[in-house]
Amino acid sequence: MVPHGGAGQVVPFPGRGADQVGFERAELMRILDLYGRMVAAGEWRDYAMDFTRHAATFAAFRRAAERPHARVEKRPALRGKQGMWTLFGEHGQVLKRGHDLAGVLAPMERRLLKAVDD
Repeated sequence: MVPHGGAGQVVPFPGRGADQVGFERAELMRILDLYGRMVAAGEWRDYAMDFTRHAATFAAFRRAAERPHARVEKRPALRGKQGMWTLFGEHGQVLKRGHDLAGVLAPMERRLLKAVDD
């Protein structure tokens, strides 16, 4: 007699909790590339990431003790609507929404060009 869960019997793996949203490698590389260039320009000094069931967030700070200077949020539930990417400004205002990460990061890229020119 084979005990329960013994040889030859497939036992399902215990279910995990709700999935969390994350960044794909290419997305994170793009965000961190911008972050690195902003650090080199003296605009940003710190960052934080947050991952929940509904969204993945990357926040960049000028100083660690203040609110984020910019925040990029990925919400896959909005993919079919206004786009899953959102760029928020320092005061929480929506600066850009879209389906393409590069297009959503464009305002920060322009800000970087101004910072380098100064």
